[in-house]
Amino acid sequence: MNKVKPMDKRISEPRIIMPDMIDPRHDWRGAIPSPGGQAVDFEERVNFRRLHDYRLARSRKALQDSDLGAVLCFDNNNIRYITSTTIGEWARDKVARFALLTGNGEPHLWDFGSAAAHHRIHSPWLQPGCCHAGMIGLRGTVPPDAGLMRGAAEEIKAVMVEQGVADMPLGLDIVEPPMLFELQKLGIEVRDGQQVMLDAREVKSMDEIILLNMAAAMVDGVYQMIYEDLKPGVRESDIVAKANKMLYEMGSDDVEAINAVSGERGNPHPHNFTDRIIRPGDQAFFDIIQAYMGYRTCYYRTFNVGFASDSQRDAYVQCREWLDKAIEMVKPGVSTAEIAKVWPKAQEFGFDSEMEAFALQFGHGLGVALHERPIISRLVSFDHPEEIKEGMVFALETYCPASDGYSAARIEEEIVVTATGARVITLFPAQDLPIANEY
Repeated sequence: MNKVKPMDKRISEPRIIMPDMIDPRHDWRGAIPSPGGQAVDFEERVNFRRLHDYRLARSRKALQDSDLGAVLCFDNNNIRYITSTTIGEWARDKVARFALLTGNGEPHLWDFGSAAAHHRIHSPWLQPGCCHAGMIGLRGTVPPDAGLMRGAAEEIKAVMVEQGVADMPLGLDIVEPPMLFELQKLGIEVRDGQQVMLDAREVKSMDEIILLNMAAAMVDGVYQMIYEDLKPGVRESDIVAKANKMLYEMGSDDVEAINAVSGERGNPHPHNFTDRIIRPGDQAFFDIIQAYMGYRTCYYRTFNVGFASDSQRDAYVQCREWLDKAIEMVKPGVSTAEIAKVWPKAQEFGFDSEMEAFALQFGHGLGVALHERPIISRLVSFDHPEEIKEGMVFALETYCPASDGYSAARIEEEIVVTATGARVITLFPAQDLPIANEY
């Protein structure tokens, strides 16, 4: 690997921007915008350079507030947050890209092969001398003794020396163990860096909120399609295929997962989809997890096909009641423990423990990752409560099995925390149980 030159003249002085220099534009007087995906000259929509400056400033502030000198990120969500770069779904599980941010300089990015050259041309917000080609072994397929990890560690150490933070701890989010060992061999003290990045990401600017709202609007449309197409003879997998196609046509950059669960598969929740054929009277629920410009959705809806039994309707009503009670609690200053308290204990809806029931009565932050802060659950929130803050965006989801022993209702709303309370951005109707193709 090419060594990082200590005095690379292509790297200018860092442009230090702190969060209080960025207008987050939290103006709750009107509707949260849901503009088109294209930039235009007659409206301000998402300002991506302002978005980059905000995210980088939040990362620097979180780093400044920690005892770390730098943070090294292999997590693609953190890399995108710091550098505003992505090379798509290919990179999800490769642990191939990495970025380094010190408290004193511009972010350095090591990307896969020619992607580095592409960034120097097409990503002018990054310093050209900070865009490096890098590869550490593709999850061990190039063995560690080939020396790629050692070379990468040396390059990282050189940047830390240049920026004057080599004697401070390095935060790391995720890593292959041999890479960790190479950093330690160079005398670098490695600590947890993921918490620093989660600190940075927990409060969203209005640009981020608009992107999250746009992502939710795309799923609104997918649920209209599901409502129209959900009928006997259709398979769960058919719905998943059509949803994927529709989302990518609307501009999704990553359909991460779609759950499609129907009939007897509803209880317990299997968190997947199959080729099961939809039948009359089925209760079916779906979760659509996808990203627009990197910003995620997690958005459940439940339908009945043709008609619904009394037990299915009762399950839906109870599921909605638990969800509404949680939404009513949301406002700045409330703790996650206070929200989790309104939900039933695991044993009250058929599970032996809170671990077994985890993620059924659940809240989780949304942003460039599916799970950000806050996490709201009876499993963790009572012992480790977190404060709800203005500008947070998170999903609240509830689940209720039906008394018939196999059906179940599952509903989820995405919430923006405003100065006065919660604003829901998932708008496909869900107050009452929707009956698709009612007989």
